[in-house]
Amino acid sequence: QVPLLESGGGLVQPGGSLRLSCAASGRTSSTSAMAWFRQSPGKERECVAAIRWRGGNTVYADSVKGRFTVSGDKVKNTVYLQMNSLKHEDTAGYYCEAGAGGPIVSSLRSASTYDKWGQGTQVTVSS
Repeated sequence: QVPLLESGGGLVQPGGSLRLSCAASGRTSSTSAMAWFRQSPGKERECVAAIRWRGGNTVYADSVKGRFTVSGDKVKNTVYLQMNSLKHEDTAGYYCEAGAGGPIVSSLRSASTYDKWGQGTQVTVSS
């Protein structure tokens, strides 16, 4: 059991920035990777970024590459998502996920890698 709590969402104008945080509590020693997924009505679920604790490998969806940066602090059991140059299409609920099992880099964006969901934080990009 790894409870996850996201924060940092809100309303931002196009071109603006937000920094999302995901804090894990409880027993977190088994967590090997964490990811940020987003979902909005009429759009398919998408993993925008993920990080593997061992090696610190990170991966990004093409739609956010160059604009978003995922980072984390294993000691603090916290992962972040720095979002810059936000666009209207980035509007969605953003969810933090955690998983165990030591995934390979190519599996980091796969939903099957994760089994714990956070409650989510809403990001709305509007003028």
